[in-house]
Amino acid sequence: MDSLISFLRNRVVIILTMLALLCQVNAKGQGSYEAGGGKSIRDQPGNNNFVARLTRYDVKPDHQTAFSKAVSDFVHHSLNQQSNVLSEAYYEQGDHSVLWIIERWNSKIELERARKSPFFKAIDSLAKNALSKPAQKIDVKDLEPISKQQWRGVVRKTDAPITIMLFVDAKGGTEHNFKTVYHTAMPQFRSEPGVITYQLSQLEADSSQFVTYEKFRNEDAFQYHLKFPPIQPVIDYLNTSIKKQPFQDGLHKLIEFAPVIRE
Repeated sequence: MDSLISFLRNRVVIILTMLALLCQVNAKGQGSYEAGGGKSIRDQPGNNNFVARLTRYDVKPDHQTAFSKAVSDFVHHSLNQQSNVLSEAYYEQGDHSVLWIIERWNSKIELERARKSPFFKAIDSLAKNALSKPAQKIDVKDLEPISKQQWRGVVRKTDAPITIMLFVDAKGGTEHNFKTVYHTAMPQFRSEPGVITYQLSQLEADSSQFVTYEKFRNEDAFQYHLKFPPIQPVIDYLNTSIKKQPFQDGLHKLIEFAPVIRE
């Protein structure tokens, strides 16, 4: 009888130990799931949730040289910061009065810290008299983001790169359709031989508005992209599901003036 009681006691201890171990494993798995916002950490893509900002400046003709210099200085300073992912400056093709700073940082704190640098303060100081209207600040969230290394894709000496930004104001209820169309096409766009970088972003201030960033090695590469078969569903959407036609009105063709780094 004593041996039976001892046997049963040992079995109970073993069962309780196994249950405790299972609870610990489940708790760890649940923690990973919750930390991933509904997906296990293992299933998540790389954490490239950078803070992204586009800033447009409309500069008066007699201030363009000084203002461009200040913007260029800020871009070069930013690129030397470890927390900087991307910093570029452009003017619009055919209209040098419109300048853009396109930047990405590791965090909101780092972006705001950059605004306290003497280089950005120089821009703010000039802006008081140099701009024909207030600067336009556009914060965006990247969809299907890429890495810092990909953002700093190499431009060859033989390239004559051109960057395209397309602002899209989607009709209510069609936003998901737009993102789905791009989700399908994006891998093909990014694999085109003439594409340096391709990114779709959503405006933080309005979830129905988007902007694409498309950097090509030259004008021929851009023209090839316009005839690339996977672009047709995107064109179909743009022709039917945005608030204002034609969609080309939201197109900005940009020429980089800083940092102009070549391989």
